[in-house]
Amino acid sequence: MRIVLGALVCVGVLASAPARANDADICAVPAYLLTSDSALPKVAAAVKDYRQLNIVVVGSRSSSLNGPDGSASSYPARLEAALREKLPSIEVHVTLDLRAKQSAAEVAAELEKIGQESKPTLVVWQTGTVDAMRSIDPDDFRAGLDDGVAILQKLNTDVILMNLQYSPRMETMIAVAPYNDTIRVVAQQRNVPMFDRFAIMRQWSDAGDFDLFGPAHGFGMAKRVHDCIGRALAKLVIESAHINPAALGIQR
Repeated sequence: MRIVLGALVCVGVLASAPARANDADICAVPAYLLTSDSALPKVAAAVKDYRQLNIVVVGSRSSSLNGPDGSASSYPARLEAALREKLPSIEVHVTLDLRAKQSAAEVAAELEKIGQESKPTLVVWQTGTVDAMRSIDPDDFRAGLDDGVAILQKLNTDVILMNLQYSPRMETMIAVAPYNDTIRVVAQQRNVPMFDRFAIMRQWSDAGDFDLFGPAHGFGMAKRVHDCIGRALAKLVIESAHINPAALGIQR
């Protein structure tokens, strides 16, 4: 069971061939899934006043990709590429701090060090998978998540919380709903945006954009999934920070 679950948390083993050929259509996300009442004021100020944006993605194994060109094809790298495309006059840097096999509480204990060393404008914290796999009590998960967000906010850093990825197979093996619900609650209480990766990937699956039930597990399809996640996350960052490219002298 541990081997199977370990494999399922990597996007690279989730998808076979896309049902559509147009990448723009494949990456389409309903507006309501990329809308947040919470803002990113530090991101807005950094872009407007300093023309730069430093982002750290704190994630688990599903934040990375093995195989050829894996680091350049993972969603943190694709997030950087998408932001540079949409904001070409802004200096954008996205780095991945991989925390494989660590629970939210264990990651939270390291966030102050991460924040002090990297001094990010924004931390995207992808969490929940390890806690769900280890069946950590949702209340303990919530406490660790809340502590971590509080630490980052104290460091004057914007935060986006990202939940678990969607996999029909994983849903039959572990209970994901309590962890996704907890992430949403903490995001609301701490007034930070949430990137609902689970709902977005389920939307792609239901629309037939990606066959997440399929038996084939190709690196090429994993790259497409990560690219779409990176694009969607970039849109959430720009919209939550209320960045107007035209006001920055950007015509795109």
